[in-house]
Formats: sequence, structure tokens, C-alpha cells
Amino acid sequence: MNIENSIILEIFKGISFSKKEMNIIESKLKKLKLKKGTTILKADDKVNSQYYVYNGCLRTYFIDKSGKEHTLQFAINDWWISDYTAFFTASKAIMYIETIQEATLYEISKKSMEDLFVEIPQLETFFRKKMERAFASFQKRILANLAQSAKERYVSFISTYPKIEQTVKNYHIASYLGITTESLSRIRKEISHN
Repeated sequence: MNIENSIILEIFKGISFSKKEMNIIESKLKKLKLKKGTTILKADDKVNSQYYVYNGCLRTYFIDKSGKEHTLQFAINDWWISDYTAFFTASKAIMYIETIQEATLYEISKKSMEDLFVEIPQLETFFRKKMERAFASFQKRILANLAQSAKERYVSFISTYPKIEQTVKNYHIASYLGITTESLSRIRKEISHN
């Protein structure tokens, strides 16, 4: 596949690898170049992989029984994305993942991850820390949805994703915040007048 060593070091920041370890990691990663609008996961799919976003933007969303979309996550450069409930429990996906910009991803299967944990133990620590931060982030988001106003959630969103507004559709942002696109427009007007 010939992934550049610099890309492996970028994906696994802060870890030094031997040449042999770099070759092992390279053998486990699959590079994907995807067009905007590509769905990489659908509800009821089997989830065998997670994805590192090298560039581009993706979103994870859920469709409720009435057909309404609920955006759970955006993934931008240097983020990981998957339906983690299905990935870790070997259940079927409940989420959809789509590219909302052209994207370059690096896919790693659950089996490959497990192999890497045995062959390069420091990667287990790397992924554990990533999951800890992701869990804390999701918990903060749940609390924000319960306790913050829509305006406060929007301000938090633009500080988390400072450049995303130019590339993401308004209805995706509104879906992420749990509000209507009209409410989003009103909040933006309020903020611009302050």
C-alpha cells in the first residue's frame, strides 16, 4: 500500500516506532479516497472497522422511526469515526456515516486493531486514551443538551468545530444541536448583533 511514514506518525501522534513496527501498521491500514455524499455505513450493517479522518468531513447520524435525522457527530481532520456501539459489541449498526466533503480516510478493522495491540502494545494505550476522551466528550454533549440553551449549544459547537460552518449544511448543524434551521438562523442573528 505504501503509506508514508509521516502519515503513520501523524495518525499515532506521540509514539515512536521501529521500521518493523511501521511496516506492521502499514499492513493493517487501508487508505480510502471518497467523494462527497458517500455512505460508508448504514443502519443494520455489520461494523468491522473504524476510520481515521486524514482530511475531509464526515457525519454520523441516526434516523428515528418518523424518518427524522439526528446528527450525533461530525468528524474532521485527525478524528476517528465509527458506530462504536456496534463496533465494540458486535451488534448491527444503528447509525449512518456519510462524507459531507470529499475525504481521505484510513480504515482499520477490529481484528487488525487487536493484532496491533499484541504486536505493538503502546497502541493499546493510544486507543484507550482516545476512547476515554471520546467518552468524556459525548458525556459533556449529553449534559449540554440537557442543561444548556440552544444558543449556548451553538456557541459551544462553533468553538469545537471553528471552520465547519462553511462546509456543512445548515440542516446538519441544526440536527446536531437538536433545533430547527429557523432557530439556528435566529441564534446566528442574535450573536451577530451582539
